[in-house]
Amino acid sequence: MLKLHTLSRSIRRNLPVIAASTGLLLTSPTILAQEEQADDANTEQIVITGSRGAPRSVADSPVPVDVFSEEDLVAVPFTDTNDILKTLVPSYSLSRQPISDGASFIRPATLRGMPTDKTLVLVNSKRRHKSALVQIGGSGTQGPDIATIPASALKGVEVLRDGAAAQYGSDAIAGVINFQLKDNSEGGSMSIDMGQYYEGDGEQFTVTGNIGFALGDKGFVSVSGEISDQSAVSRSEQYCESWACVDVNSEDFLTGIDTSIEGFTEESFIAGLADANIGFGDVVQPWGQPNTSATRLFINSGYEINDTTRLYAFGNYSASEGDGGFFYRYPGNGTIENLRNEDGSIYSPLEKFPGGFTPRFFGDITDISIVAGIEGEFANEMTYDFSGRFGSNKIEYTLKNTINPSLGEFYEGEDSPTEFHPGDLINEELQLTADFTHFVDLGMANEVLFAFGASYMEESYELVEGDEASYVAGPHATSDPYSFCDDGVETAAGLAVIADGSTLDCSDSSDPVYTVVGVGSNGFPGYSPEYSGTYERDSFGVYIDASTDITDAFFLQTALRYEDYSDFGSEIVGKVAAKLSITDDINLRGSFGTGFRAPTPGQQGTTNVSTRLPNGLPVATGLFPALSDVGQALGAEALKPETSVNFSFGMSGSFDALTLTADYYRIAVDDRFYAVSTLDVSTDETETEAYANYLALVSAGVEGAESIGGVNYFQNAFDTITQGIDIVATYTMDATVLTASVNYNKTEIDSDASAYLNAESQHDLENSAPEFKGVISAKHDFDALTVLVRANLYGAYENAIDSAATNIQEYDPSVLFDLELSYALNDSLTLAAGARNLFDTYPDEGDSGDACCGRVYWSGDTVDWQGGYYYARLNYTF
Repeated sequence: MLKLHTLSRSIRRNLPVIAASTGLLLTSPTILAQEEQADDANTEQIVITGSRGAPRSVADSPVPVDVFSEEDLVAVPFTDTNDILKTLVPSYSLSRQPISDGASFIRPATLRGMPTDKTLVLVNSKRRHKSALVQIGGSGTQGPDIATIPASALKGVEVLRDGAAAQYGSDAIAGVINFQLKDNSEGGSMSIDMGQYYEGDGEQFTVTGNIGFALGDKGFVSVSGEISDQSAVSRSEQYCESWACVDVNSEDFLTGIDTSIEGFTEESFIAGLADANIGFGDVVQPWGQPNTSATRLFINSGYEINDTTRLYAFGNYSASEGDGGFFYRYPGNGTIENLRNEDGSIYSPLEKFPGGFTPRFFGDITDISIVAGIEGEFANEMTYDFSGRFGSNKIEYTLKNTINPSLGEFYEGEDSPTEFHPGDLINEELQLTADFTHFVDLGMANEVLFAFGASYMEESYELVEGDEASYVAGPHATSDPYSFCDDGVETAAGLAVIADGSTLDCSDSSDPVYTVVGVGSNGFPGYSPEYSGTYERDSFGVYIDASTDITDAFFLQTALRYEDYSDFGSEIVGKVAAKLSITDDINLRGSFGTGFRAPTPGQQGTTNVSTRLPNGLPVATGLFPALSDVGQALGAEALKPETSVNFSFGMSGSFDALTLTADYYRIAVDDRFYAVSTLDVSTDETETEAYANYLALVSAGVEGAESIGGVNYFQNAFDTITQGIDIVATYTMDATVLTASVNYNKTEIDSDASAYLNAESQHDLENSAPEFKGVISAKHDFDALTVLVRANLYGAYENAIDSAATNIQEYDPSVLFDLELSYALNDSLTLAAGARNLFDTYPDEGDSGDACCGRVYWSGDTVDWQGGYYYARLNYTF
């Protein structure tokens, strides 16, 4: 039965030739499946990624590829595929980002210092669709949501750590991650995993499973599923800052709190603090992972029509939800203020939230994909693969425990709402591809393998309008909304409400009649009709790849790709890779290539208003499209594609029990896509630049511009050079296996970025991630008992606290240890127990500024700051 991509007779015929040239024994995945009793110690891992034609061994590949088996994946004490990759691949980094809107649920990652939209993600060698989330700061990443791929569905993962845009297209600047799905036609597995953090929170319960079915006698259907539930974590202290303190045990209690706000009493305020945060934790503003739950399903299938033709289809459905907190709103912070009602009375949101409030953000994410195709071999031994795919990712937002401040007390004759639906984000992709391979005899020492093909793709990104109350400008979006005053003197309307007992005083500039507050659901204003809509584009690409063993010792591969985008024009990129065998056991390898990445429709159209900390203080900050009226008024330029040049050189070797690879890489990116540093906005005419930005917002028709304190947009802002070294070593001693993977990575700005980034943003881009990261593990089998010890190493790093980068915090190196004991109760049942971050190690606490608002640890820290976690897992195979 054919379960994987068909290997042509020509490829199979040449496998012994390749093996002879490298001194390695190669076995195709199909052959492996048919020869289950083969000795694993005498077989070499085969890799598909990085070669458009015949599979090659890891050591024989001209570019660095990490291959992880199902056993490797299961041995990692995480169920989220993102975290599994972070543990296994040192150059893959991931951080927890609370209070980051959708990024709290879809976490951004990097490979070799490049964001995930510069890393191509494949499933069964087919492109994976992007999520609907565009990160609102920094690199503005919009990449696939890897968490939607359950680990239980995976037979293996291949990580190509090299630029491959010429082979695979846009996105493959940093590398390629290829997830290989299980293809079993019988049997299966089930796993139950549960655990919690040492602090007693973050309880997690996950059930995963897989089962295979035969499809006649020539096909299979493999079904994998996952159900998970994870509780929130809080590593916080009570909100107590110089500008506001609500810690009742502090001598600074009520500092900065406006006690003149209508309805305020100390007794009611203290009582209301307990209800200000409706989420987890006993503080008004918790910091930590959100509550999440998910149900995920993946199906993989194939049917062999005959010896040379195969149908295949796979797809997924994922439904997940999460909720987390935003910044706390206190009396007098610009949101909870005194307002004059239409009857002249005074109202404040303390009527609804006597202790202030922390908006609670909910995200429901639905991810669907389907891929289908036919592959086989023509009579002339040319292989073909025709496929089509559709992918959709939808995020539905809900905001609770908040207000639209501008509405005041009432909306459409009823109490103003405290729950909103600010809108949805939808990303969809449709792609058709045709791929071919053919061996051609050009009179060289070996036949030349040509791989060529074409692709057509349609992409759309939609911002769905929120409910009206989430974006509408209420009466209090403007000063004196009911015309009670005229140049400091009461009008007839003003005199009328005074006659009814109002305290209105038009001569007092601090009278609530003049108060202006923010527009939209506070924390995340809804998508208005002006900023809703669909952004679409289509693209077409063709490629050709040629590779051969020039001699028994020298392998050469070249690739060329042409792509044309309806919104960014066309580009040609290329790549050359080579491998030279110095001896039977030592290879030198290297590559040189160019890349091209067009900003996605989502990156071109996303808009957002959220609370951020540009100078250590919470500020409502708006992100607007570069070509919007706001972007143009602020001087934004039209976006353009990023281009890149990749170079790598390294070696792979086998020295008895030791295997070793070492690779140097350099990635130069021109016109890098990035969010400009937050531009201050102020209604104070003495703040020249900030006031000019305010006027720009007003001229662009932004309602509630008075309540926005900062604004930014995406630009092709500067050039960067990222370079580093990857070293991977494995040493085997009978029942003990030692592995070490280390990465050194450094990114530097290679142009004048001062027009786009302030000193803080420039410093953090170059220094906020550890330059050194490593994973060292030891695994030993004592018959039925297996012991695994892992050390996760992080080098030193820095974080600028203020916009001028005059206050810089240095973080010390960290080492986090994991321990797992696994015992095989019988051939089918295995019990495992362990701890990650065994010694409950934390990074340095955050300094002032980025430690604001109850935050103890810098939330953007790459080093995990949630402490030790212990777990137990039961695995059953059948």
